[in-house]
Amino acid sequence: MTWHLTPEAFDTADATSLRRDYYDEVASRYWKRPATMEEIDQGLANDGAELLTPPTGQFVVGRFDGEAAACGGLLMLDSERAELTRVYLRPALRGKKGSSLLLKLLESEARLLGASRMVLNTRLDLVEARSLYVRHGYREIPAYCTGLYVEICYGKELGRAD
Repeated sequence: MTWHLTPEAFDTADATSLRRDYYDEVASRYWKRPATMEEIDQGLANDGAELLTPPTGQFVVGRFDGEAAACGGLLMLDSERAELTRVYLRPALRGKKGSSLLLKLLESEARLLGASRMVLNTRLDLVEARSLYVRHGYREIPAYCTGLYVEICYGKELGRAD
């Protein structure tokens, strides 16, 4: 059983399926009820995913034993900061080291795009995600953006690509 992670267009069939599952999980948890297909469609419409391609960003898909299982993106905010976004592992595959590999690759891709710092925002109820970030060296920082779902922000120094 192995992981294979690689940059991939945000709109491939696997990437789209993962993005839909990501939105379904975070929206359903927020609303405390299952999201409808229409709500998922609305959430993904004009969500800015097209920016998750070089030079403005990157999108990564992870496969476990060949099956799409994880995704994540980064968006360049400026010449030095990248924002981590849409980090998701399918629930059945959590605890199998995929999140660590995903973060490592996203940080590497951010460095390749010139970032020396990664930032992210999340909600307080996403405790598993917050724990993941802290385990990987992310520390709480002052808010770098505003929004309805921005409850806590994290940052990490990446250094420069060699």
